[in-house]
Amino acid sequence: MYRQQTVALIVPVLDEAENIAQWLPQVDRTLVDEVIVADNGSTDESVDVARRLGATAVIEPRRGYGSACLRGIAATGAEILVFMDGDGSDDPSDLAAVVEALDNPGIELVVGSRVLGDADPGALTPVQRFGNALTCELVRLFWGVRYTDLGPFRAIRRRALETLEMADPDFGWTIEMQVKAAQRGLGVVEIPVRRKRRHAGTSKVSGNLYGSYMAGRRILGYVFGAFLEDRCPSSPLATFFGAKTPRRETSAPNKTP
Repeated sequence: MYRQQTVALIVPVLDEAENIAQWLPQVDRTLVDEVIVADNGSTDESVDVARRLGATAVIEPRRGYGSACLRGIAATGAEILVFMDGDGSDDPSDLAAVVEALDNPGIELVVGSRVLGDADPGALTPVQRFGNALTCELVRLFWGVRYTDLGPFRAIRRRALETLEMADPDFGWTIEMQVKAAQRGLGVVEIPVRRKRRHAGTSKVSGNLYGSYMAGRRILGYVFGAFLEDRCPSSPLATFFGAKTPRRETSAPNKTP
């Protein structure tokens, strides 16, 4: 709990059992009330490892990074939601700084920037760095908001998240949040976070050219689609680019006595 506000850490995973065992014990449970591991169809022991180490594991059968995040949101009623990658590349020791940044006046969303922080050698590939820089520049040109990164490590107040009507089921999730925050005038701050090399396994995105291509296509497609929707709301191209993905429910679960 942070200043009498409940905090949930939501971590989407796919076959990350070995990495979960490495980072989950490092989470400060005096700060984080719930750790929710949103499993996206793992064939390893990700769910069992998460539960054994005290996390709540929920299953999302619909594949996609955003789908897993949405499932995690729906599983908790926490007032502050923190998102982190499950491959061990985000440093749990940065959790306090990310949450505390919400104390800044008017801030509703905190984005952990791997660009402003330290990155282990090889933790960010040249393709990732280029894609980040290009997308952030497009957001600046289209909406006048400066970002340095689209990293997964972030914290947002639930009430603010609900106004964003998040819907992207895949790798457009992080850019959707940042674009919608810019469109709605949400108070956003970036803080430096560390990016580590993943503990085990290969990244589903940067670990191969196809994954990098598909993620880049989805992210840039969302940006152009959102821009078209702003300028030409009736344009079918906005739907084509994925900026009009139907919204999925992210409300807190019903509590039964």
